[in-house]
Amino acid sequence: MAQLFAHSIYGRPTSEWEPLPLHLARTGARAAANAGAFGWESMALLAGLLHDIGKCSPEFQDYIASPPEGGRKGPNHSSAGAVEAVRIFGPVLGRILAHVIAAHHAGLADGAPLFEALEKAPARIPRYTGWEEASGALPALTELAPKRPMRSGQHPGFSQAFLIRMLFSSLVDADFLATEAFHGEARGAPTARGGHASIATLNARLRTHMVALASASAGPVAALRAEVLCHAVGKAALAPGLFTLTVPTGGGKTLASLSFALEHAARHGLRRVVVVIPFTSIIEQTAAVYRKALETEDDVLEHHASFDWERPEPETRDARDKLRRAAENWDAPVVVTTAVQFFESLFAARTSRCRKLHNLAGAVIVVDEAQMMPLGLLRPCLAALEELALNHGASVVLCTATQPALRKQDGFEGGLDIGPERELAPDPPRLYAALKRVAVERLPLPVEDAVIVARFAEQAQMLCIVNTRRHARALFDAVRHLPGAVHLSTLMCARHRSSVLAAARQRLDSGEPARICSTSVLEAGVDISLPEVWRAAAGLDSIAQAAGRCNRNAEIAQGRVVVFEPADPACRAAPELRTAWDVARDVLPRHADPLGLEAVRDYFGTLYWNRGAEALDALEVDGGRGVLAAIRARAKGMEFPFRSIAEAFRFIEDAMRPVVIPFDAQAEEALAALAAMDKPAGAWLRRLQPYVVSMPRRLRAAWLAQGALAPVHDALGDGLLRLENRALYDGVCGLDLDGLGLMDASATVF
Repeated sequence: MAQLFAHSIYGRPTSEWEPLPLHLARTGARAAANAGAFGWESMALLAGLLHDIGKCSPEFQDYIASPPEGGRKGPNHSSAGAVEAVRIFGPVLGRILAHVIAAHHAGLADGAPLFEALEKAPARIPRYTGWEEASGALPALTELAPKRPMRSGQHPGFSQAFLIRMLFSSLVDADFLATEAFHGEARGAPTARGGHASIATLNARLRTHMVALASASAGPVAALRAEVLCHAVGKAALAPGLFTLTVPTGGGKTLASLSFALEHAARHGLRRVVVVIPFTSIIEQTAAVYRKALETEDDVLEHHASFDWERPEPETRDARDKLRRAAENWDAPVVVTTAVQFFESLFAARTSRCRKLHNLAGAVIVVDEAQMMPLGLLRPCLAALEELALNHGASVVLCTATQPALRKQDGFEGGLDIGPERELAPDPPRLYAALKRVAVERLPLPVEDAVIVARFAEQAQMLCIVNTRRHARALFDAVRHLPGAVHLSTLMCARHRSSVLAAARQRLDSGEPARICSTSVLEAGVDISLPEVWRAAAGLDSIAQAAGRCNRNAEIAQGRVVVFEPADPACRAAPELRTAWDVARDVLPRHADPLGLEAVRDYFGTLYWNRGAEALDALEVDGGRGVLAAIRARAKGMEFPFRSIAEAFRFIEDAMRPVVIPFDAQAEEALAALAAMDKPAGAWLRRLQPYVVSMPRRLRAAWLAQGALAPVHDALGDGLLRLENRALYDGVCGLDLDGLGLMDASATVF
């Protein structure tokens, strides 16, 4: 029998090509190692041994031996392994494997059409004679049981569907790495991977940093932060699972949660820490804090969701094209990512988005500001977090200043089972009382902008957070003549906002005027403190976050937080925020302390329970309502609608698209380097993340047609555009969406 190859290098002798048996063995071994953290090594090994057996066909071997012809697509080689998996291993394990193998290039499919297609596949795909010799001996059916028994969660079928995702991730990442290794060896330049500091080393560095930080800090707030840190780290010996960390803003939860996570990981042999941040706007700040504390640049990976440059492409004969589809696999000891990237990946179908999922097994996952999960996706998001802890060896920390009522113990049907002993903060009610630094007042009547402008004139250091970008700009235009006036919104790229914030902090520290008009981009996680904060009507959690920017370090006896409803209807909250404000407005009068734990629990309980279970899993999937219902309905035949779920699951509305702003010399350098490349390199694309502004899809298309935007690289098409017309970016307020007279209505929201 002629030798079979997995990958070729055209123009080089076949002795330098990759034999198919070697690729299958390497991929199987890597997949098994990936799945080891959640106990399904044998299934992952089997997926790796079968995934490319379709390459045994004469048609595929002729294809990879032929000259490349403009990215010509090769014969189907993914169906063969799926067909054999079902034939050999039956309707349960075989169908699990079939989902994984059939998807390893095209992404996860809906189960019903997939299995219908596989039944017809033998008559439609090239014959793959000799695959048994290429794959070698397969694990026996008796060897496929997991190393750890699967425990049943609250939602029928969800554990099985989630397992398929994790096995898919294990295979896709293994296939990528095996292919990458072959091409690296062929070029004589192997790709450098790994080499990160150990969890133990990073934990030791953080301990040293926290000791130094404590010795340099004084006062009652510093003492309470030290108490929170000590108590959280003291809980690290508890068994992996679900935890809460309930600390009011300014209580030091950013470093306390990291300290617990690293100590917990070191004690239990967990592999990494993944920190999930609600907003892209603060991910850079958080990562910078971690790098300083851990004395490292390379061990903290930022993974934004500002843009996604990996596009689905057909498999071409040059397997290096395939490598372009792969995103980060999160193989770093500390990962800082956005809630959008994290949760959308957990319900994705594409190879590039799912590749990293297996690295969540055996990880400590800190979900910062957990109350930011969208109401319509709340139950599936909680189900995924529960599953990671239940069957994949992860620990999950719900870390928040306004702990939502997400536990069974709070009376939330379908909530997480987190007992009081799993709370990492010491006596949260006492903490909230001790860290109360502001008084909240609600203005009874709608407020004209002139009232806010007049108060800005009286108060030299003040922040006003509003609900729309247009309102923030209008307020700023009304006060920009005053000393220290500052504008902040998501129409400014992150690097621009960072520089403006740094200047504002400097003015605050030196006692100079600082008058800030902002959208909620300044609300969560930004380390800034002013004596007075005004917040336009929103949910109680948003009000509490805004209050966290007031008198943050107890610089004065008591800060002032003013909650108001804008008089202009166009400046009021969007529908989702309006619902939250309706609840907050009812809850506020019922509590002496509107930011206390009782008020917060009352607010979230009303917000969640009044809506009902269906409203907390509201996506239209597979002809019905809800992700969990769609999975349950298809569980019996393993016909899970993966693609339909992925298409519906959007953490935020998919109406915005990215534009890169050539804001400074570093942005210009990255754009120039990318434009000169044959193929855009991911490392250089990542350098552009701090320079992205999202704008409405339709307006972006109009700007592109008028030449105001241009592709960053021809290969990316309109997937990633740069601003060509510099006059459309204001050095103070950011992108001028009305600069060409084509303002889109969606630009009014943040």
